[in-house]
Amino acid sequence: MVPASEAQFIDAINEIKRAGVIGFDSESKPTFAKGEVSTGPHIVQFALVDKAFIFQLCQPYCSAFLIEILDDAKIEKVGFGLSSDREQIYQKLGCRMSAVTDLNSIFRANGYKSSTGVRAAVAIVLQQNFHKSKRVSTSNWSRVDLTAQQLLYAANDAYAAHAVAMAIKNLRVQWPE
Repeated sequence: MVPASEAQFIDAINEIKRAGVIGFDSESKPTFAKGEVSTGPHIVQFALVDKAFIFQLCQPYCSAFLIEILDDAKIEKVGFGLSSDREQIYQKLGCRMSAVTDLNSIFRANGYKSSTGVRAAVAIVLQQNFHKSKRVSTSNWSRVDLTAQQLLYAANDAYAAHAVAMAIKNLRVQWPE
């Protein structure tokens, strides 16, 4: 789901709030030139058990609704390698996110290397291969008309984090307080 109208953002927010725990990630148009500064994030994606929401920051209503989710301490946002996401979100929106769990911390607490990453976590916990296209990951995320491949990539990234988090909780692995 890619909300564009105020009503669509309200519907998305209500579903996300009901979920309680959501997969989370962001994407930015890559920078290739020396000294070029990123203007991202350009999209922020959230995944539930059966649905993903792609919030495009170029949409007029997006920022206010996005901040509402990111600031909500009742919505647990789970993902991988979130320090750069947090920094970019703060730089762009002035928002300090609450209730965020970087799943790398759970893997570190259980003896894995400093950065497990979503692909390795899917292999370890779900025993599945998770392919991530380098071509899509380095594509232009600031486009208004994202491609079907970009939408699928973004949704899968957030969904994989959600699926790993739910599996970890079901395995009763140490979850950070």
